[in-house]
Amino acid sequence: MNLSWRQKGACRGLDPAIFYPVSEDDAAEAKAVCAVCPVREPCLEWALGNREHDGVWGGATERERRRMIRQRRKTA
Repeated sequence: MNLSWRQKGACRGLDPAIFYPVSEDDAAEAKAVCAVCPVREPCLEWALGNREHDGVWGGATERERRRMIRQRRKTA
């Protein structure tokens, strides 16, 4: 899989700890970065496709990604 989108992420060069918040409530800083990221969609799709369990990917927390996966299964 081509992961060249990672080179363009707004998160590149930032402290990774921002994207691994202690709780869902602490994810606002990461989500703010993701909100302006040019590769938010491929990042989120990668996390969903690989069942990434930790962190904020594509602007979504682990709980939000689990919800998206369940929703997709229902509509598939």
